[in-house]
Amino acid sequence: MAGTLQAMSLAVVGAQHPNADGSDRRFEILLCPPGEAIELRPEPTNKHDPLAIAVYSARGVQIGYLSAERCGRIGQLMRLGHEVQAIFQGMTQDGTWIRVAFDGEVPELPSSSTVASRDPDHGEFVDDRFYPDEEWPDI
Repeated sequence: MAGTLQAMSLAVVGAQHPNADGSDRRFEILLCPPGEAIELRPEPTNKHDPLAIAVYSARGVQIGYLSAERCGRIGQLMRLGHEVQAIFQGMTQDGTWIRVAFDGEVPELPSSSTVASRDPDHGEFVDDRFYPDEEWPDI
């Protein structure tokens, strides 16, 4: 199965919401350097969306959720047994991006985006020139 699905960039939403344990998603995002491992956790018991996939930093702190447009498909791939690996890609003014690869492939930061720069006023990783993958293959 290796190499049948292309790596892609995915939006992570919900950074403005607090975590149930009191941790701050935006603060945790500031600690994530581009390329750091990210964990995806399906939440089938999520009362708002049973297809929701939570996104966690390497330190185990939730930083948000995959966007609703993508969580159904990524969850389907996970349920079908596709291995999904993810890394932190960067953040923009309004959100965060991760890069995912499938079936033993290792995600790499795309060369078309600037890896990240720190906003001098806020210390955040910012890359407003990055655009995520628009289309991706069906299996």
